[in-house]
Amino acid sequence: MEAYTSFARVYDTFMDNIPYEEWSGYIIGLLKDYQIENGILLDLGCGTGSLTKLMARHGFDMIGIDNSEEMLEIAMEKKLESGLDILYLLQDMREIELYGTVRAVISICDSMNYIMDEEDLLKVFMLVNNYLDPKGIFIFDLNTKYKYEQILGERVIAENREDCSFIWENYYYGDEEVNEYDLTLFIKEEGNLYRRFQENHYQKVYEPDAVKKLLEKAGMELLAVYDAFTKEPPKNDSERIYVIAREKGK
Repeated sequence: MEAYTSFARVYDTFMDNIPYEEWSGYIIGLLKDYQIENGILLDLGCGTGSLTKLMARHGFDMIGIDNSEEMLEIAMEKKLESGLDILYLLQDMREIELYGTVRAVISICDSMNYIMDEEDLLKVFMLVNNYLDPKGIFIFDLNTKYKYEQILGERVIAENREDCSFIWENYYYGDEEVNEYDLTLFIKEEGNLYRRFQENHYQKVYEPDAVKKLLEKAGMELLAVYDAFTKEPPKNDSERIYVIAREKGK
């Protein structure tokens, strides 16, 4: 499971099109459906802390976990600027350790797709279940097979900003149901010099039926699978889905 390194420096620049306010509102609405409006919340794969910060502003006691030191450095800068009391931990989600349980765990931006096999995904689910309060809620999203096959697969995306540029090449391997991201970054340094960086990332397709079995094996029950940002079932052309599960015994 790769961690963002060089890309962390420009992540927020290139992800400024993500409507985090809307995403947080959607998640807060889902949590309210299960009577969770306060308490300790874990943001798993929190990245630079954009969503973590918004959830803290809505009154949740936030913990953020990520395996990228570079991403967490930026999250810490945001925390200091905001004055919010957020605990950030540098951990691999397959090996998380907390001091106690939490009311809910959230994980967005397809963090679970970065887990490359079912055995490791089961480890994550078991740890989540272990650290959830009784009847605690787990909400996470997944990129779909449709998105990898029809939207991203074999596509090259390039973007140029004032201080940085990137080329994002996608390769979808249908037999393995794996999408490879090759990122080439050009980041401006002193003067008019740009330094080139390269990162390779991989994401795995997980179908809802397989996810349901793994959640149940981990001790949770599947409550709902939604087409992202709705409360409707996924469609054939859904690009992202949200999964909601509940702790039902350790």
